[in-house]
Amino acid sequence: MKILLAGDSTVAACPSYEYPMSGWGAHLAPETYWWAAVHNFAKGGATTESFREEGLWYQLLNQTVKGDLVLIQFGHNDQKREHLAARTGYDGNLRRMAAEVRAKGGVPVLCTSVERRHFSNGRLDTTLGEYPAVVRELGAELELDVLDLNQWTRALYQEMGEEGSKELFFHFAPGEHAHWAGGLEDNTHFHVKGAQRIAAFVAGELESLGYGLAATVNAGVRV
Repeated sequence: MKILLAGDSTVAACPSYEYPMSGWGAHLAPETYWWAAVHNFAKGGATTESFREEGLWYQLLNQTVKGDLVLIQFGHNDQKREHLAARTGYDGNLRRMAAEVRAKGGVPVLCTSVERRHFSNGRLDTTLGEYPAVVRELGAELELDVLDLNQWTRALYQEMGEEGSKELFFHFAPGEHAHWAGGLEDNTHFHVKGAQRIAAFVAGELESLGYGLAATVNAGVRV
């Protein structure tokens, strides 16, 4: 069994010069290596549309065989494109992706987008509109498992608080990072610490859904 990842920068492995910025997909393999290989196709800036147009989706499908898991997480960049609104282009693209994975014998697993860290007056903002709700609804309609990363990350940030949650994200003062010499306060992209926390949650959820070692014995049973 393989796990193949489709997504944006919050999932992707970042270039070495950006370290310690990281997407959670870069840390899923150490969490799951004992039962599945992880192939991360996620790319910074990707939408459900550009991921297909740039050929990344076809590369992923070409490597998908019966019983493989395909985790799909988009939304951050779709949100910036009017024609990829949650209940129109985005919804349609996710439906097509799920159908194509199933046609290959793979198992599509939808992921709601991780939340951004935006606090106002001490309260965490909701930044992704209807995108997480659409993923949940599609999962129920198409009988797909959903990893609700939006709900989980929101709870995590709120538990850690406005100050404490900073350590999960990419914050550097001027002079602390060679690539961002002027400093950076990024509340979308994760520090490796945050990416590792999310990867551990994803691995645990896959196990609880029955996609662990036992699934490799009878691959494809959940298609």
